[in-house]
Amino acid sequence: KLHFVFLPMVAYGHMIPAVDMAKLFVSRGLKVTVVTTPAFSELVLKARESGHDIGLRIIGFPPEGSPLKGDVVSMDQVTEDTHGEFLAAVELMRAPFEEFLEELGPDAVVSDMFLPWSAESAGKFGLPRLVFHGTSYMALCCSDQMRVYKPYEAVDSDSEPFILPNLPHRLEFFRSQLPPEEHSDNSFAGLRNQMAEAEKITHGALMNTFDELESDYARHYRNAMKKRAWSIGPLILCGGAGGKEELGSRGKKSAVDEHECMRWLDSKADHSVVYVCFGSMAVFSDAQLRELAAGLRDSSRNFVWVVRKTEGGGGNGWLPEGFEETTSETGMIIRGWAPQVLILNHPSVGAFVTHCGWNSTLEGIAAGVPMVTWPVFAEQFYNEKLIVDVLKIGVSVGSKKWQRVGSEGVAAEAVTAAVERVLFRDSAEEMRRRAKDYQAKAKIAVKGGGSSYNELNDFVEDIRNYKP
Repeated sequence: KLHFVFLPMVAYGHMIPAVDMAKLFVSRGLKVTVVTTPAFSELVLKARESGHDIGLRIIGFPPEGSPLKGDVVSMDQVTEDTHGEFLAAVELMRAPFEEFLEELGPDAVVSDMFLPWSAESAGKFGLPRLVFHGTSYMALCCSDQMRVYKPYEAVDSDSEPFILPNLPHRLEFFRSQLPPEEHSDNSFAGLRNQMAEAEKITHGALMNTFDELESDYARHYRNAMKKRAWSIGPLILCGGAGGKEELGSRGKKSAVDEHECMRWLDSKADHSVVYVCFGSMAVFSDAQLRELAAGLRDSSRNFVWVVRKTEGGGGNGWLPEGFEETTSETGMIIRGWAPQVLILNHPSVGAFVTHCGWNSTLEGIAAGVPMVTWPVFAEQFYNEKLIVDVLKIGVSVGSKKWQRVGSEGVAAEAVTAAVERVLFRDSAEEMRRRAKDYQAKAKIAVKGGGSSYNELNDFVEDIRNYKP
């Protein structure tokens, strides 16, 4: 059996697909050991309990000698101030990781793009390193072209749009939508340079996507950017991602009784519910939460809205007056973690208001649900272009500003209008048809004979024949 050692980033959005990938590999007769921290070992143990034979090695975190406080165990707890300390702590995982490589003697390393030092670790033992970016070809291509052409230098203000050149579609951006490190130096810019250096000694990329979804960008990545890559997703549909039980508890423990949630959805008509969730990392200002609430209320549509536990100070003061009474029949607010995959796959859900994080985007596509796009930070503005301009399975809410914390700037009217367009306007029917079409293609891709199924076979063959 070929043996792969996985090293995911200590963040839910990175760990969840990595565990899905481990399940897929094991289901295809490969051996996998996941190296992670105590906080994230739970996800691996849960997979093992469900019958997936995945190996586990644990590195203490924060590591000894790190300046990071002991209660910070995951990237979603990191603030602007602790960002540098967090990255330094992650780098201290290197020595114990290399000890595990020596002990396990694997055939290859699959590591997160945010852990560039792992490429050198793999090289030390003569092993191929595969990078897992956890995002789309689209985002990787946009980011690369942004770096090469710097088209934002041609505009005088944040409100003036520019075109990103040399890509398969005409894509328009605003400077304010770019990650700060794309156009200025910050603590992240240094890491990005290390990531680029690491890619030079990286064997290739494993992509959680399927070629039929973004074929133009897969081609651009392989041909124009000259990178080796295998598309093996959507991982959410692969390798015994599991039954209801497993799908309901991906990541953290659900903050709501699943049966109660499903019963509530059962009582609503098909395609009538708007599901609203911004992933594990985005933080909105109270003012923005209030606008979003007003937009949902004024749409008079059914909704399930997931709010981070810490948002709005944990209380309900940010809700517009009388909101809960007005929406008691039509709305459900979940504070904390929600069984997202189960909700998206419920027939009553007709639209997904999303931050366009790649896991959420794929979960929406795999469920065949059209989207209202509301990117917040990271590479989400690039993913929005794929959903809205390329696939045409979503409508933008008009978010213009990249901001990790205190996100705001979208008015209630914009929320109501976007929800209407996805659920009811003339274009809604066509959008739903296209979303269902991509859902069908996704399911075919991961089945025997499908593109992602075959690419995993090609990948395994490639590693079997690897010579350093």
